[in-house]
Amino acid sequence: MMRKIWASGVLVFGLLLSGASGVSGAAAESCAENRVTLRGPSGQASFAVEIADTDAERATGLMHRAAMPRFSGMLFVFEAPQRAVFWMENTLIPLDMLFLDDAGVVQRLHRNAIPLDRTGIDGGDGIRYVLEINGGMSDVLGLDVGAELRHPVIDQETAAWPCN
Repeated sequence: MMRKIWASGVLVFGLLLSGASGVSGAAAESCAENRVTLRGPSGQASFAVEIADTDAERATGLMHRAAMPRFSGMLFVFEAPQRAVFWMENTLIPLDMLFLDDAGVVQRLHRNAIPLDRTGIDGGDGIRYVLEINGGMSDVLGLDVGAELRHPVIDQETAAWPCN
């Protein structure tokens, strides 16, 4: 089991260096509604995303899905910074939740949220965006608090990492 996890980490690190699908490269240079790019000390990673920016979309989130492609996720967008508390009811896959401020900077990261768990996951105050990706991806990619997200929904005047 450890060999498989290690090999997986080497593969992702290799992808980070090579600019393969989902990671780094020219696609990360511009912004698109259906993609986010994250950067941190370990490099950059790009994810295909669905946007949840209405009450109904945010309430449903990624519930009832049996799987999600590796470099995919959902970006929750709130009208203003606020306290964000999520749970995993009816969510069938483990998720990493990145809680971001108004500038797109990760303020809190919850790793491997447990499927079907009704326990609240508190992202704290001042949260404007939440990115959900497959559980474990944050560790594989070396993402942590302080990582920056690039997407056109973030006010480009105040974004920590504005679109080009």
